[in-house]
Amino acid sequence: MDMAVIEIGRICVKLRGREAGKKCVIVDIIDNNFVLITGPKNVNGVKRRRVNILHLEPTDKKIDIQKGASDEEVMKKLQEANLVEYMKEPIKVNISGVT
Repeated sequence: MDMAVIEIGRICVKLRGREAGKKCVIVDIIDNNFVLITGPKNVNGVKRRRVNILHLEPTDKKIDIQKGASDEEVMKKLQEANLVEYMKEPIKVNISGVT
């Protein structure tokens, strides 16, 4: 995976777990394998948690947030960018990735 697209503020789609197909925002980069993401939960049910970057599919969308931004800050930026409805739309995911 291209590390350049794994960056704070990047909107991604979760490929694994019970939140597979839901979008999330990267709020912090933990190390080469893990990032901290949020939905935020009040938008699409994705809780703030650590995930393996291999379980994420980056989209072409990004919001301008600070490292470790709160869910409130993420929500404000999503509203400013008119991306709240976009975040709510689930994506169909199969095991090989986004369809």
